[in-house]
Amino acid sequence: MIEIATSPTTTTLVIAGDLDLAERDQFPEIAARVVGLRRQLLVIDMCRVTFMDSTGAAFLISLADSGRKRGGATVLRGADERDLFVLEVCGALEMFRVDADHRCEPATPASGFHVISARGSADDDEEDRRGASSA
Repeated sequence: MIEIATSPTTTTLVIAGDLDLAERDQFPEIAARVVGLRRQLLVIDMCRVTFMDSTGAAFLISLADSGRKRGGATVLRGADERDLFVLEVCGALEMFRVDADHRCEPATPASGFHVISARGSADDDEEDRRGASSA
């Protein structure tokens, strides 16, 4: 899913899920909308991207190239090392500004259940529950 938000100077694309060959049918329409908005700054929020292949990279490259031709800039926000590697292999990483300071918000599942991260453990949660019930 790709959402577009605008301000007077910025267009922000928020991408969730895979950015790959299976999603390519929507790329031309989104690119046309973004280019038509004619904002100087394009921010691509990749916090929720789960996978990107060379087709997704080509889409991002085309957006950055269109902006650059108009004197604009493209910022990648929340891109992980894997995504940056794909763009580097394509020889296009220099087309983007990378917002290394941005920290993505943790994803909250729609169910509202607590998700145990890879660093956490079920024991940690059990300890939390015991501590809360004895207080």
